[in-house]
Amino acid sequence: MVSLSNIAAFALVALTMVLTPGPNMIYLISRSITQGRLAGFVSLFGVIAGFVFYMLAAALGVTALLFAIPLAYEAIKWAGAGYLLYLAWNAVRPGARSVLEPRTDLAVDPPGRLFAMGFLTNLLNPKIAMLYLSLLPQFIDPARGDVLMQSVLLGTTQIIVSFAVNAAIVLAAGSVALWFAHRPRWAQAQRWIMAAVLTALALSLGLDRRQA
Repeated sequence: MVSLSNIAAFALVALTMVLTPGPNMIYLISRSITQGRLAGFVSLFGVIAGFVFYMLAAALGVTALLFAIPLAYEAIKWAGAGYLLYLAWNAVRPGARSVLEPRTDLAVDPPGRLFAMGFLTNLLNPKIAMLYLSLLPQFIDPARGDVLMQSVLLGTTQIIVSFAVNAAIVLAAGSVALWFAHRPRWAQAQRWIMAAVLTALALSLGLDRRQA
């Protein structure tokens, strides 16, 4: 089985990843504020389902096969970059509001759509697949037993860390929104910072070149 030191190290990598602002965090905050904590948790389970998909794909070698096919990799990469740019534009377009600003003009989505959107948001982030493909294997030691089980154990560690952090985000979204509501300049700055981060992520993803 995986050593405790490797589990701890990978958990730290997972923590760093989930604390970095990105589509998952933005979607969960937005939905939690506009539709309540229950909707936020339903969306979160959709995000977690995306993690499970990538974990199993990586463990079974499907992700490696995907990255071995240039056209498939490019399609996912550009879809992800485009989605990030779309989120960035929505943050700063004329009349846009901060994701931390409560809104009452949004349609209430049913649980099935909330789950599907959470799943899609995570699935359209190729960085997650790259994380599992490039980083997870470094924490696996074939000498310690079944490689598949080690992959699943490490992946489960990442999912637990991500769930804990994102659950805290869902629970705190309302309080954070209230803080920003009384500080409009900070809310405006937050929108531009978020757009800048998303744009940087999109450019990084679009300019990414795999090693031959």
